[in-house]
Amino acid sequence: MVLDSKIALITGGASGIGAGIAKRFAQEGAVVAICDIDAQTGTKTAQEINGEVHFFELNIGSEEQVRKTVEHILQQFSRIDILVNNAGITNDRLVLRMTKEDWENVININLTGTFLVTKAVIRSMIKQRYGKIVNIASVIGLIGNAGQANYAASKAGVIGFTKSVAKELAARNVTVNAIAPGFINTKMTDTIPDELKQAYLKMIPMGRFGETDDVANLALFLSSNQSSFITGQVFSLDGGMVM
Repeated sequence: MVLDSKIALITGGASGIGAGIAKRFAQEGAVVAICDIDAQTGTKTAQEINGEVHFFELNIGSEEQVRKTVEHILQQFSRIDILVNNAGITNDRLVLRMTKEDWENVININLTGTFLVTKAVIRSMIKQRYGKIVNIASVIGLIGNAGQANYAASKAGVIGFTKSVAKELAARNVTVNAIAPGFINTKMTDTIPDELKQAYLKMIPMGRFGETDDVANLALFLSSNQSSFITGQVFSLDGGMVM
């Protein structure tokens, strides 16, 4: 199996894209540590996935919680080979109506949280001279979107963060890449009004939304040794929406 015995930490792994990645990694032999603020859903997801999957409750916006949780995972499994920074939130409003709190909450989880988890994990990766980091960004971080200035800024930040950390860690055999999904069928996209959904579909040359498996398959490749000479790259996964 592609990830046989690798230890993978996935933030935001309780549902949606994160759960899809956790399932795919477990199928390929990885020992998976799902981290999520939603303990009930996370525990259920871990139980439902075939393979060795463990759940750890974590709010990635808390530096102390991140430090303690990563230490716990390292104590339990001795190492972390793969990190998928997937956890994220939205809080959409036009800039004129966006409060400082609206802005800071999204930046704190999507960007600062990615920084905190990465910082806590990379010391062990540097020491073992091996690691795979996959950051889940978004096409919105590439093209922007009305009503999502905070989200777009956070995901654009993740892209810049990815490239910078890739340069810092390349000599240590740690690769860092980002996936920028377009519209993926999840509970989040289920809430989009039909009229707006049809408008979005017209922007996608392939004429459909993606599936969590699409993201999981790319994350699997970037987390495997098959991608050993790829780092600092951003992969749009959007049915041709951004070309």
